Amino acid sequence: MPKAEEQSDADAVPLYEKAIKSLTEKINTKQISQWLKTPLDELPRRQVQATLQQQKPALQLLEQAAKYKRCNWPPFQPGTFPDNLSEYRSLAYLLSLQARLQLVQGRYDQAVHTIQTGLAMAGNVGEAPNLTQGLVGVAIAALMCRQLEMFVQCSDAPNLYHALAALPKSPVDLTKTIELEIENLKNYNFLLRRQFEKQLQPAHERVRMIMKRLNRNVAALQCVEALRLYAAAGDGKLPKELSSITEVPVPNDPINQKPFVYNCTGSNAVLEAPAPKGATEREAIRYELKLKEGK
Repeated sequence: MPKAEEQSDADAVPLYEKAIKSLTEKINTKQISQWLKTPLDELPRRQVQATLQQQKPALQLLEQAAKYKRCNWPPFQPGTFPDNLSEYRSLAYLLSLQARLQLVQGRYDQAVHTIQTGLAMAGNVGEAPNLTQGLVGVAIAALMCRQLEMFVQCSDAPNLYHALAALPKSPVDLTKTIELEIENLKNYNFLLRRQFEKQLQPAHERVRMIMKRLNRNVAALQCVEALRLYAAAGDGKLPKELSSITEVPVPNDPINQKPFVYNCTGSNAVLEAPAPKGATEREAIRYELKLKEGK
C-alpha cells in the first residue's frame, strides 16, 4: 500500500466521483472483461493501449486518490441503493487491464504501482457505510489478486513477498460495517430487533467468509513468493516441505490457521487450500508450481 510519507491528508471520495464522471461513453466493459481473460502473450497491445489512453484522466485520478488518507463516504440512507457501483467495477477493470499491459511490456514497477492503486481503491470502497458497496470493495481486491497471480508467473518478475506481507491483515475489512448495520437495529423494539438480527445473521456470516477468502488469497500468494525466495536463495529447487523455508515466515491459511497443503515431486509442486465448510469447490485454492528451467 502507499507509504505514510506518500499520503496526503485529504478526502479521496471527490476524486473517485470525478474519475467516474471522466469515464468516456466509449468504454466497452464486455471487451475489457474478455481481454482480462486473454493470456498475456495474446493480449492485443495496440487496442488495449488505445482503450487505456481514452480513459487516462480517470486512471490518473485513481492514482491520486490512492494517496489520500481519508475516504468520507456520505451517510447511507436505509431503503436506498448505493450509487455508481457498476462504475467502480469499470474503474477496477481498467486498472486490471493497465496492469496486464504493463506486465506484457515488462514494466514491473509500473504494474506494481497500478495494483497498489487498485488495492487502495478496494480498501476505500470497502470503508463505505453499507455492506453492498463494501462487497464491491472486496470484489475489486480479488480482481487485483488475479493480476498478482499473472505477475508472479512473468519471466524475471521481482519477488513480492515483503510487499504482500506489508498489506493489512484484511485488505478490505467490513467488520465495522456489519457492526454498524446491527447497531442501526437498536431503534426497533426488542422482538422486532431480534427477528431482524436472526434474518441478517446468515448474510453477515457469508460476508465474513468472503473477507476471509480474500485474506486467504493474499496469504496463498505470499506463500508462493516464499517458495520462490527459497528457490532463489538455494540451488534453484523447491523445498520438500514448507517448514524447510527459513528465509522468511510462511503464512498459514487464515481460515483454519493451519499451513497450506503442499506437495512437492521433483521440480513440480502443488499448493492447496480446501474449500471452507459449507462452501463450494470453486472457493478452494490450487496452485500448480513449476520453476522455470535454469532459474
